Amino acid sequence: MEQLSVFIQQHIEMIYVVILSIFLGIEVISRVPSVLHTPLMSGANAIHGVVIIGAIIVMGKAEAGNYLALVLGFLAVILGTVNVVGGFVVTDRMLEMFKNKKEKK
Repeated sequence: MEQLSVFIQQHIEMIYVVILSIFLGIEVISRVPSVLHTPLMSGANAIHGVVIIGAIIVMGKAEAGNYLALVLGFLAVILGTVNVVGGFVVTDRMLEMFKNKKEKK
């Protein structure tokens, strides 16, 4: 318990930033109209490319015996890739709705 207290005291500024980011994110997302939700989310999903790169870096720098870092990095790569592909699929489906029916043939 003492270690937790010391960690919190050393990183209090970062904890404040995370808490304020959570409140700001909830406030921003709650004010987005439902019509804009899908286009914004499909674009935001593509940002997970940064997660994929970060996970690859973590896996590359992890020691051979650090299985936790390797497993978490691998899961981050897989889940980030699924999210990126899903975002592009949703974007493609949305763009298909705006094409003329004559162009589809």
